Amino acid sequence: MILWSQGWLRMNRKRSCSCRMGSLCVQSLWLLSLLSAALAALAAPAAPAAPAAPAAHDICTAKPKDLPLEPMCIYRSPEQDAAEVVDAVPEKIPESTNPRVWELSKANSRFALSLFKHLAKERSPSSNIFMSPISISSAFAMTKLGACDNTLAQIMNVFEFDTIKEKTSDQVHFFFAKLNCRLYRKKDETTELVSANRLFGENSLAFNETYQKISELVYGAKMMPLNFKEKPEQSRMLINEWISNKTENRIQDTLPSGALDSTTVLVLVNTIYFKGQWKSKFDKEDVFRDDFFLSDSKTCRVSMMYQETKFRYGRFDDDKVQVVELPYRGEDITMVLILPFKGTSLSEVEEGLDLKKLTGWLDAMKETTVAMQMPRFRIEDSFSLKEKLQALGLEDLFDASKASLPGMVEDLGNNLFISDAFHKAFLEVNEEGSEAAAATAVVAIGRSINLNRERFLANRPFLLLIRESTINTLVFMGHVADPCSKD
Repeated sequence: MILWSQGWLRMNRKRSCSCRMGSLCVQSLWLLSLLSAALAALAAPAAPAAPAAPAAHDICTAKPKDLPLEPMCIYRSPEQDAAEVVDAVPEKIPESTNPRVWELSKANSRFALSLFKHLAKERSPSSNIFMSPISISSAFAMTKLGACDNTLAQIMNVFEFDTIKEKTSDQVHFFFAKLNCRLYRKKDETTELVSANRLFGENSLAFNETYQKISELVYGAKMMPLNFKEKPEQSRMLINEWISNKTENRIQDTLPSGALDSTTVLVLVNTIYFKGQWKSKFDKEDVFRDDFFLSDSKTCRVSMMYQETKFRYGRFDDDKVQVVELPYRGEDITMVLILPFKGTSLSEVEEGLDLKKLTGWLDAMKETTVAMQMPRFRIEDSFSLKEKLQALGLEDLFDASKASLPGMVEDLGNNLFISDAFHKAFLEVNEEGSEAAAATAVVAIGRSINLNRERFLANRPFLLLIRESTINTLVFMGHVADPCSKD
């Protein structure tokens, strides 16, 4: 979610930027705070579908020339070195996938890993982590619509949007629309992956018409006027209620008390909700109490689920990990678990993880019979993004003297900056995959001895990914260090 507030710290400092339609790039200051609420609710009813923007039914088949994506400022990616182009190894692109959508998916994955590793370093080893990188990227992509100058360049760099081969930043929004079409199409009758976006604007101000149109067309984010100036607390409660409704009441109080005040101009919200049934369910009769090793010397009791069936699986001795993939019904959405070998810490695996290594593991996995044990668990995470993104290089956006966001509010020119960014996410996993289970006959094999099976015993901290497997888009990411007393 993004909150904008007014500030009056600088007014006349000139900058150069690339503007559309002869627009003048003027100095402005915004107070903008970002909040993205993400939910992977694997034990809850399906969330209502996000409201469609006008012409949204056409956007999945539209061509770039069909969409009037003309934000105020355009960033041009640097020319790629000719030698790098010649030496580059041709990459296999998934079938029926736009090459730029594939690049955007990889950009999101690289950002996800960068942010996750930063979170892991600053948290204690015993803390759970859970987030939706695609939710965070989507919210800042909407912010990018109104950005200029170095602010725009830093957004392009930190979120890896500048790795997409299209030279100009306005095309990122077109490919985000295509990626959203790929992600949020109906996967299966028992699977829901739904995103909802909304703009909440100060009702006394006039917002840039182009910004509103592109936000609604590409991201489905309609503007709702609120009275921040006179009723900031009431506005905060209304926004939190909207988020709660979109996430089946799983995400509560995303905007903390005091997050809004009378200078708030705009709040941008992105929510993601996921509900899915396992393709191969865990039998309730095979759930038992067992130890989970929080560390070498500390354990707790958890409800351990068990099944033996065929999964995509890999054991990577050089990296000291086992990897298994559990598909949900429909098979496009999967959960990937990464388990360090005994004696190898989770932090050791996380420190060496990058997209090339992760992709290598996923590509090398083979379908094989696996005796699978994992705990029931429920984790919730919430954090401010400001300092984390600043550490990754997104500095000007949060700086009242440097932020350049002239493309959002007509009345304030370039008088805005981002004050903070909030993210909250929830995940619950059980043997059904979802409480809203349809009558589906899936047989889980019991604990019979099979000498040709692999064993995956998740009784110690592990990494998890929830991804769209056909284009490897990381929808959710986290690690489970402490599932105790939450199952």
